[in-house]
Amino acid sequence: MKAGDSELRNELDAALRARSELGAEYESALVESFLEKVEHRLDSTLDRRVRRHLAEQRVNLARDTRPAHPLGGFAERYGFAIVSLVLAVPLSAIGAETAHTGGLLIAWLGIVAVNAVHAARHWPFLQRRSGHVASDWED
Repeated sequence: MKAGDSELRNELDAALRARSELGAEYESALVESFLEKVEHRLDSTLDRRVRRHLAEQRVNLARDTRPAHPLGGFAERYGFAIVSLVLAVPLSAIGAETAHTGGLLIAWLGIVAVNAVHAARHWPFLQRRSGHVASDWED
């Protein structure tokens, strides 16, 4: 149990004791007071987590932890495209010869799909971060 949880538990116990001593006419005031304390606790916890998250982002930007070419440089990216286009010629011929227009279409769909998958590796929102925690908002 965290220290803050025991504080809230003590506040709740105090509110319940005060309610039994003061009576039902003060119940709404006691509940509002306790809820304000809970809200303040949630606000401070959220504020602390947001500040920590922003600080981590600033540190990562300052360190520039990303390598210059995480998935290869010019040769890998454009070499793959050139090789796939060179191989597209015989694949197109084989597809068109065996299955006519349908075979040609399937061959080019395969070429496009392979190039799309290769290009998707370079999209920043699909790259995984190493050491990623289950949630950035957890304590």
